[in-house]
Amino acid sequence: MTTSNHTGVSHTVFYLLGIPGLEDKHMWISIPFFISYVITLLGNSLLIFIIVTKHSLHAPMYLFLCMLAGTDIILSTCTVPQDLAIFWFNAGEISLSRCIAQIFFLTSTFVCESGILLVMAFDRYIAICYPLRYTTILTQALIGKIGAVIFLRSYCTIFPVIFLLKRLTFCKSNILPNTTCKHIILAKISCNDIRVNIWYGFFVLISTLVLDVVLIFVSYVLILHAVFHIPSQDARHKALNTCGSHVCVIILFYGPGIFSVLTQRFGRHIALHIHVLLASVYILIPPMSNPIIYGIKTKQIRDLVVSFLFPIQK
Repeated sequence: MTTSNHTGVSHTVFYLLGIPGLEDKHMWISIPFFISYVITLLGNSLLIFIIVTKHSLHAPMYLFLCMLAGTDIILSTCTVPQDLAIFWFNAGEISLSRCIAQIFFLTSTFVCESGILLVMAFDRYIAICYPLRYTTILTQALIGKIGAVIFLRSYCTIFPVIFLLKRLTFCKSNILPNTTCKHIILAKISCNDIRVNIWYGFFVLISTLVLDVVLIFVSYVLILHAVFHIPSQDARHKALNTCGSHVCVIILFYGPGIFSVLTQRFGRHIALHIHVLLASVYILIPPMSNPIIYGIKTKQIRDLVVSFLFPIQK
């Protein structure tokens, strides 16, 4: 593994260490990674199959859920297979092009999932505040356009990162103390001024994730305002119950990410392997948990999953 510091050298091959300081425990660490990935693939694939094949689930809420499930599969596949290759075979070598490609797809998919959670909050707002106009407002044509906007926003926002990284000269080291390529981690081992990278990363964070969180919060303030003006207690309970799954998914998606960012910012005395493990949690947990949450809390999906897995013999 070359770690030359000569300014004339620009590394094009890098080595991902996995979990620094826990290399001897990689085999044990791989077990939860593997189990979560299998659950993610099976759970989300089953969810997509049921929503696509059952006409009764072609309502806006379930179509957005189908988008979320597809995004979860992509998000996990961007990282977990490579993590397992490092844990099982010590296959941490990665080219610069592959590393940048992974950063692009991982970050843009993360932004895409945040956008889907935002429109799912908008969906709940329409369903509760304008129930009689729900299907006329959220037509399948509009849902398709919303999906295209989410896709374009995420990929167009992250696309400049490719060029911000391509311009750098990587002469400090070619060792990445992580399981996955990350924008700032890669930029930090360059010999260039990376202030543009840092400020653009900050811009992406504010204009996507932070903005999405604010708009989701506003949506739920409006939802709660409408719900508590419903005279019937049973109707209030039913309205709030339809939001339960979405709130759980939001907490699991944003919670670990926010906690990881805070520990990186203020937890300078925390061991490096803790930072890497925390960063892995917000890639592993939400994609695995989402189909379980919606499968348990949504009766229509729960009944169809049960009938699919345990068909009644006639």
